[in-house]
Amino acid sequence: MTVPGLPPAASPAVLMRGIDKRFGAVHANNQVNLTVRAGTVHGIVGENGAGKSTLMSILYGFYQADSGSIEVEGRPAQITGSREAIALGIGMVHQHFMLVDTLSALDNVMLGAEPGWRLSVARAEVRAGLQTLMRDTGLHVALDSLVQDLPVGERQRLEILKALFRGARILILDEPTAVLTPQETEALFVTLRQLRARGTTILLITHKLKEIMALCDAVTVMRGGQVVLDTLIADTSIDGLAEAMVGRRVNLGRSASLKAPGAVLLQARGLGVTDALGVARLADVSLQLRAGEIVGIAGVSGNGQSELLDVLSGLLAPSAGELQVAGQSFTPQRWISTRQARDLRIAHVPEDRHRRGLVLPFDAWESAALGYQDRSRYHPTGLAGLLGWMRQRVMRQDCAEMMERYDVRPRNPALRSSKFSGGNQQKLVLAREAFATGREPQVLLVGQPTRGVDIGAIEFIHSRLRAMRDAGGAVLVVSSELDEILALADRVIVMNAGRVVGELPIEQCSESALGRLMGGATTAEPALALA
Repeated sequence: MTVPGLPPAASPAVLMRGIDKRFGAVHANNQVNLTVRAGTVHGIVGENGAGKSTLMSILYGFYQADSGSIEVEGRPAQITGSREAIALGIGMVHQHFMLVDTLSALDNVMLGAEPGWRLSVARAEVRAGLQTLMRDTGLHVALDSLVQDLPVGERQRLEILKALFRGARILILDEPTAVLTPQETEALFVTLRQLRARGTTILLITHKLKEIMALCDAVTVMRGGQVVLDTLIADTSIDGLAEAMVGRRVNLGRSASLKAPGAVLLQARGLGVTDALGVARLADVSLQLRAGEIVGIAGVSGNGQSELLDVLSGLLAPSAGELQVAGQSFTPQRWISTRQARDLRIAHVPEDRHRRGLVLPFDAWESAALGYQDRSRYHPTGLAGLLGWMRQRVMRQDCAEMMERYDVRPRNPALRSSKFSGGNQQKLVLAREAFATGREPQVLLVGQPTRGVDIGAIEFIHSRLRAMRDAGGAVLVVSSELDEILALADRVIVMNAGRVVGELPIEQCSESALGRLMGGATTAEPALALA
C-alpha cells in the first residue's frame, strides 16, 4: 500500500508484495504488503507475535518467504541470506546485540568484513573509515575498548556504525531503545534524524508508541500476521495505534489505590553495597513497603536500583544495613537467603528475564517451577521421593493453570521457554512468582516489568500488579520508563549514584519533577521541598 503525503520519491526504498510465511500451523505473515519511502523513518508496530519481526527477518534474509516478492530501491530482489541483504544496502540492528564481548569495538566492525589479509593494514583502513563515519554521523565509539567495557548506549551506536560501515542505506532497528536510558534514547533519536537527513531509510520496530509518534514519518500496524493500518504519523495518534494493535481500546492510565496503605511489610535501613573495585553501589538506602501500596523506584539505569532489588530478594548480602520483614531481622552477617525470602512470601521478578528469570532451553513447565521445585506437592512420598523423583505431571498442571490465569500464549507447557515472545516470557515469570507458592506474595519485587513488551501485555501486567496491591500486598517496581512509574506508583523514590535523593507522593510527581531528581538535583522543583 502506498501512503499518500510522504515526500515524493522515484521509487520506494522497500516494496514488499504479498509476503506469506508459515511456521507449521502458525501463519506468521499473511499476504503482507509494505511500502517504505526512501529517506524516511517508517515504524512497524504490533503485539508480540503479530508478524513484524518475521517480516523484517525476511527482508534481511534470515527467513525466506513462502510466496511474495521484494523490490529494493526499484529493483527486484532475491534475498536468500543476510549476505545478499547487506550487498543490497540493507543493515539490521537486533534487540539483543550481535557483538563479541571479548573483542574491541574496531575488531567487531571488521569481523567478517576484513578488507585484506594483512591484519595491521586492514585495521588501519577500517579505523580511518570509521573515524570519517563517526565524524559525519555523530556516532562516536571508543574503537579500542572491549565491547564488554562499553556502556549499553555505546554498544547500540557501535551496531549502527557496523551496519553503516558495510554500506547500509536501509537500516532496520529492532526495539533499539529497550535497554537504553531516557538520555541515551534521546541521543539515539538525534542520530537517527541526522541519518534520515542524509538520505538513510530507517525501519523502526518498537512497542513504544510515543517513540513512533516522535520519530516516524509513517507507520504500519500488524495484527495476527496481517497489516491492519498503514498511515502517516500526522493522521494518527497513540490511542489510534494502540487500538489498531490490540483490536480494542486499551487503558494504560492510572488506577489509584482505593484505600490508604496499611502495615509495614518490609523495612530496610542504611543499606550499603560496595563492589569488588571498592565503588559504592548503594549508600545508606532506607525504605518502607506497606500493605496495599505500589512504590516506584525511578532513576537512570545503573544508579543502584539493580543492587537494591538483589539485596531485598536475598541474591546479594549488603556490606551495611538491616532488613526487617515478618517480625524477623537480618544483618549483613546473616542476610536473608532467597529460600528464606520465598518462605516469607517475598517474590522477585528480575530485571533480565533471559539471564535470571528463565532457563531458555527448558520447557515452560520447568521454568515455571524454578525456585519453587522443592514444594512438597512436586515430590512423591516414599522411596521415589528419597531418590529425587519429581511429580512432573503436577508441575505441568500447575504451569497450565499459570498460563491460563496470566494469559500466556501459546498455552503449551511443553514449549521451550525460548520459543515464547518477550511479553509472554515476562507473563510466565510473573505468573510463577505470584502463583508458585499456592498463595499470592506479601511483597513483590519487580524489575523492569514491561521492558520489550507489547502494549496489550503492558496493560495486562499493570492490571495484575494493581490487583496484588488491592489484595493487600506491597509491590516495589523498578522501571526506567517514567510513564510506567507515573501510571503505577502510589509513591515514588528517586535514586541517583546509589542514594535515595527524593521521595514523593504520586500527587507531586511529574516527568519534569522526577527528571530533576534523577539528574542529581536536590529538589524536584525549585520551590518544592522533598517529602
